[in-house]
Amino acid sequence: MEIRDTLQLRSFAEYKEAYQESISNPEKFWDAIAEKFYWHKRWDKTLQWDFTKPEVKWFEGGKLNITENCLDRHLEKLGNKTAIIWEPNDPDEESRHITYRQLFIKVCHFANVLKNNGIKKGDRVCLYMPMIPELAIAMLACARIGAVHSIVFAGFSSTAIASRINDSKCKLLITANEVYRGAKPVKLKEMCDEALKTTPSIETVIVYRRTVEPTPMQEGRDKFWFDELQKVEKECPAEIMDAEDMLFILYTSGSTGRPKGMVHTIGGYMVYTGYTFANVFQCDHFAPTNTIPQKKYDGDIYWCTADIGWITGHSYILYGPLAMGATTVMFEGVPSYPDYGRFWEICDKLNVTHFYTAPTAIRALAKQPIELVNQHDLSSIKVLGSVGEPINEEAWHWYNDNIGKGNSPIVDTWWQTETGGVMISPLAGITPTRPTFATLPLPGIQPVLMDENGNEIEFRSQQSEGRLAIKFPWPSIARTIYGDHQRYKEVYFSTYNNMYFTGDGAYRDATGNYRITGRVDDVVIVSGHNLGTAPIENAINEHLAVAESAIVGFPHDIKGTALYAYVTLHDGKQASDQLIQEIREQVSNTIGPIAKPDKVQFVTALPKTRSGKIMRRILRKIASKDTSNLGDTSTLLNPDVVQEIMDNAL
Repeated sequence: MEIRDTLQLRSFAEYKEAYQESISNPEKFWDAIAEKFYWHKRWDKTLQWDFTKPEVKWFEGGKLNITENCLDRHLEKLGNKTAIIWEPNDPDEESRHITYRQLFIKVCHFANVLKNNGIKKGDRVCLYMPMIPELAIAMLACARIGAVHSIVFAGFSSTAIASRINDSKCKLLITANEVYRGAKPVKLKEMCDEALKTTPSIETVIVYRRTVEPTPMQEGRDKFWFDELQKVEKECPAEIMDAEDMLFILYTSGSTGRPKGMVHTIGGYMVYTGYTFANVFQCDHFAPTNTIPQKKYDGDIYWCTADIGWITGHSYILYGPLAMGATTVMFEGVPSYPDYGRFWEICDKLNVTHFYTAPTAIRALAKQPIELVNQHDLSSIKVLGSVGEPINEEAWHWYNDNIGKGNSPIVDTWWQTETGGVMISPLAGITPTRPTFATLPLPGIQPVLMDENGNEIEFRSQQSEGRLAIKFPWPSIARTIYGDHQRYKEVYFSTYNNMYFTGDGAYRDATGNYRITGRVDDVVIVSGHNLGTAPIENAINEHLAVAESAIVGFPHDIKGTALYAYVTLHDGKQASDQLIQEIREQVSNTIGPIAKPDKVQFVTALPKTRSGKIMRRILRKIASKDTSNLGDTSTLLNPDVVQEIMDNAL
């Protein structure tokens, strides 16, 4: 078992050729990609699909195990290469460097722990863990034996944990006793104990002891990770799975606040995440890396700063990079601890070559003194990435100028939990970049813009704006919402006939580059004019005093809907009536008088999800003075700021 040859495109001409082939003969195209992975049995049918049902199946009849592609097939040539570099929250704690061979042994060993605790193929396992290697080991161990992992970000409330466990009827929960996030201790086990009061399906809890603090344990249910390892062997053959068997369920918040369990299956997800990782980031991931812990490495070091609790972590910290034999960094901490130079310190220390983070983080770091960047050597960085939301122009240029020094292409990636992998993005150093644009679709992706009447806006080498839909399936599309296929159909396939609706608006320039303009529900109609919130926010953010902003609509007697701006300022900048006037004039001059916000409220922070998305649903309710049912705010990154915003609402 080994990688037969590279999947990487190496020039713009190769991209255009691959894209054309993927559209004209998609089954032949994806057959050729899939054949570069290891299968126990080749598939019988490449693709079967019907968006009206909706039903999508890729590589049906193919037999495989994703962990054999992420681990086993690398052992002969890359066994001594570092698979995971783990950086702890505390910079004084020792890093961990785990080779592919070591990771393989640890995964097999813990897979036997799962089996010894009654977990078998098809069972659901909930993981509520910090960003430690054991999280990666546990999720791969689930995949090794055919169990379905459901990872809940280790920061969600006990209510959120319980709702996700109950929805998927998980049999086993894996957690840690506690973890430090920055200087703050987070008692994960206690959070789980509260959730477990209302989760009858859980039979066993396995606890990793991350700190030396005493851990409450319930006899007969709770077991320590290390104790369980002593009971089992280290060899565990991989369960042979069908390509369309479930790999994981990952919950994402719906517009109603009720979480949706997106189901991803094994074969198509593996093929697509491996292929997109190889091409978007262009890592030289086949060169063996020096495994001795030291500052400099021989090969590329790829770091995605996301948490594995999100789809970005699933696809581009673990499955994609490991499938392609890369060295991937896991970071336990936060960008602000012990100071805002921590990201750059780690890039310097590890000689990071590929750095992938969110615009929210970029804007937060851009507010800090530039000395925190300049005191570190970032010359190793070859590629920068952005994920999670559209990046505004000011943040793009700060990132380009100060982190990439103008020499590192920025891959501004657009995709979703539902898509499984990157859909629209530059290929680093291969295809052109343009500030704030996700640019071109990846091979196999057929985006379309739809007008307000549900008609396709055909591309005729002219700029267009509309709603973004996808008219042909790709291998990593989520197959359903767990236990609620009707909701899956209604949310994603009922808006446009025979198309997947992304929920996003987009602008397409005359050369075919796409820029995501924000969620369609973030389009505000003012006096009959459709105004996307993203361009208005970009205009406000261009003001030198502004760090970040969010625009929502609120009821207005004359206009129907007027605009309400929530604005955070750079440190040292003061709110004033003069500043409000300047912000309104900035919007007027950039977009037009119709886009000027009627109200501007200065806030210390914007309410965000753990993945960095601004919760405009909450902001709309506050602006509309409808705060009777804000939903569960405990899952926000900063729930306390909601009350502060309400108290000072205009």
